[in-house]
Amino acid sequence: MGLRKVPEGPLRDGFTTGTCATAAAKSGLMAIIHQQKNTVVNVHLPVDKIVEIPIHQCGFTESTANCSVIKDAGDDPDVTNGAEIGCILELTQEKDIKFIAGEGVGTVTLKGLELAIGEPAINPVPRKMITSAIQKLLHDYDLECGVSVTVYVTNGRKIAKRTLNERVGIMNGISILGTTGIVKPYSSSSYIASIEQGVDVAVANNITELVINSGARSEKFLGDKFNYLPEYAFIHYGNWIGETLNKINTSPIKKMSIGIMLGKAVKLAGGITDTHSCVSSWNKDFVVDLAQQVGYNDADKIKDLNMAGRLIELFAFEQNSAFFQLLLAHCYKHTHTKIKQVDLEIYLIHKNGTRIKFIKK
Repeated sequence: MGLRKVPEGPLRDGFTTGTCATAAAKSGLMAIIHQQKNTVVNVHLPVDKIVEIPIHQCGFTESTANCSVIKDAGDDPDVTNGAEIGCILELTQEKDIKFIAGEGVGTVTLKGLELAIGEPAINPVPRKMITSAIQKLLHDYDLECGVSVTVYVTNGRKIAKRTLNERVGIMNGISILGTTGIVKPYSSSSYIASIEQGVDVAVANNITELVINSGARSEKFLGDKFNYLPEYAFIHYGNWIGETLNKINTSPIKKMSIGIMLGKAVKLAGGITDTHSCVSSWNKDFVVDLAQQVGYNDADKIKDLNMAGRLIELFAFEQNSAFFQLLLAHCYKHTHTKIKQVDLEIYLIHKNGTRIKFIKK
């Protein structure tokens, strides 16, 4: 989720990991039935569209198959773009469809997700897509058997290190995701889903206090203060503080602390809750007004700064700074309106690790 600029012109949709796994599973069963390789298969998406998905590799015997698809996320900067997602299928005597986590697909180890502990991290919608595709083929060809489906992702363990999976108890690989089957570019749906999962896991494991940070750096600087909390009580909101607050507002969380770096704090103080640099920039007039309220009148010096983070060159970064306390008061106001029932603390974090706690008046 780096700060890539959104490309010019119309953006290309991509496909979810769930769509890729469905195509691989369908290709595998068709290869067993027809005893021939497929180069493409049609997948019926939950949004009632049919899409043609290219098959990367397809191998089979009379009762097994191994097929894979290369994930195409379109113009979305998704960590799984280009990954090989495959299914190993085996016909069984049982009449059901069984899911197994293959190499690179995670396993659920904490309560709070939509899946039971010990289950492969293949979400309900992809399971339904795969099940429907397989059941239709079994029905159409009068096959009286079951199918075991081992979903795998080549290098999935490595890819998972770039996600928040381990924090929510999904171990040893990525999740097979998707609710519509399509990835909308720059919708950031997978990141927002991981935030929501993080809150769900914390609540399911009896956590009533959360620490939310923009990312790993601000969390590291706050970790010592909250070392009594388990790892899953810490949530990364990235650039989506608004969505994080909305989720927390619908949960039984009683206390929340926010760690925020100066660049994002200036945007939040101005009422911006989508803080991605592609979407929002800091409002210098607003900052000039704050500075004037605390007796600083050199507006040109503020306007000459190319980044909000450089405000530390003009104002001493210390606990009793009138400017930074006023800035945090505005952060508090915009945050507290979204989570009125939660006891809220805000910490402004310097890039060297020092911090200023907002003092509520």
